Amino acid sequence: MEPLIIEPTAMTPEIHLELGKPFLIAGRSIPESAQDIFLPVISWVREYLEHDGKSPIFEFRLEYVNSGSSKYLLELLRIIKKYIKEGKNIALKWYFEEGDESIMELGEHFRDSLHIPLEMIPVYE
Repeated sequence: MEPLIIEPTAMTPEIHLELGKPFLIAGRSIPESAQDIFLPVISWVREYLEHDGKSPIFEFRLEYVNSGSSKYLLELLRIIKKYIKEGKNIALKWYFEEGDESIMELGEHFRDSLHIPLEMIPVYE
């Protein structure tokens, strides 16, 4: 599979989906059209998990997320959950800066509402 790498901007996150490395979504995600950013990600992840999916690690290192991005992150995690339920060994890591209540609570919301093994990892400066 070809990697999907999207460089970050002031409005969009860094996305690094490459075989053999942890899959990364990091930074600010406040685009006007979240679907333009996340639909290719969802498609890539679905394809990967359907045909390969050898124990991937997903790392979420977000700084700020708008409601449109949150919707697509939820959809991405729903897809990942489907494959976890089918027995795929998938690690999910949600990093948040110590004291960043909004990003911490967003991760907890995803974890608790989807009942997924989303590891909450505080980052200390």
